[in-house]
Amino acid sequence: MSADKRPTLLLVDDEPANLQVLRQVLQEDYRLLYARDGHKALELARTEAPQLILLDVMMPGLSGLDVCRTLKAQAATAAIPVIFVTALADVQDETQGFEAGAVDYIGKPISPAIVRARVRTHLQLVRVESLRQTRLEIVLCLGRAAEYKDNETGWHVLRMSHYSRILALAAGFGEAEAEDLMHAAPMHDVGKIGIPDAVLQKPGKLDEREWDIMRRHPLIGAEILGAHQSGLLAMARSIAVAHHEKWDGSGYPNGLAGEDIPIEARIVAIADVFDALTSVRPYKGAWSVEDACEQLRSQAGKHFDPRLVELFLERMPEIIEVRGRFLEAD
Repeated sequence: MSADKRPTLLLVDDEPANLQVLRQVLQEDYRLLYARDGHKALELARTEAPQLILLDVMMPGLSGLDVCRTLKAQAATAAIPVIFVTALADVQDETQGFEAGAVDYIGKPISPAIVRARVRTHLQLVRVESLRQTRLEIVLCLGRAAEYKDNETGWHVLRMSHYSRILALAAGFGEAEAEDLMHAAPMHDVGKIGIPDAVLQKPGKLDEREWDIMRRHPLIGAEILGAHQSGLLAMARSIAVAHHEKWDGSGYPNGLAGEDIPIEARIVAIADVFDALTSVRPYKGAWSVEDACEQLRSQAGKHFDPRLVELFLERMPEIIEVRGRFLEAD
């Protein structure tokens, strides 16, 4: 691995003069790799993992379009952004390039200022995505920590997270927001990290003092996750605080009722309870899907948002498919 810590760019063009022009524009700020044909470009993309590729379209053998399609079809290189640098400039050519997976087009002859600006912009987008993935991994690690503390199975959390996504889409969430909910859902019980083992893992019923301790875990979860204005962690905190609130106001920790309970917490409450009912636990057998659905119906308007219960039951074929996919390890 190179000791050069600058971002790595792969420049691909069959004309040495064009590579020389790009080199002069970019060499001060970036580590540069060069390829004069499509096969060499694919090899360097796999072995060097550049952060960005500037790719000519018209090359002998593999064209730039062929190279881009191949990059996007391979898991190891699919996420590398590709900018076409080409003399082809009509709308049809640009459409073909974007359909092949490119993120941008730069026309020849190049403008150094435009090249620098476009490269800088797309590298910033790569960094933003990397930060998002890192934050997601941290959230999931904390979710797993809560599972270990509670002797809960990872399969339960996986299923209820997928159930939450299905219900969120049914309730009108967009794809991106539903994905965030699926990733935030494992954090619902992160506050149990702060509950003493003697209470959390007690084999028998909890007494009133122990229940008072147990009921603190939503607020502990909020403290662990911290305050955030928006995004995945804000949603995770909202779920952690409110997933034990009930539609009729009898839940905890704040006694919220109805639509005062955040919708993401109402969704996760249904998904979590349904999976807990239909799963084997040391203290109980698994309920049938039919019995679990009947329990949801009986608690609609009491424990659960009745509209969300109806939507959840309408999506039962999808729920059962997810349950079957992740059931075998329980």
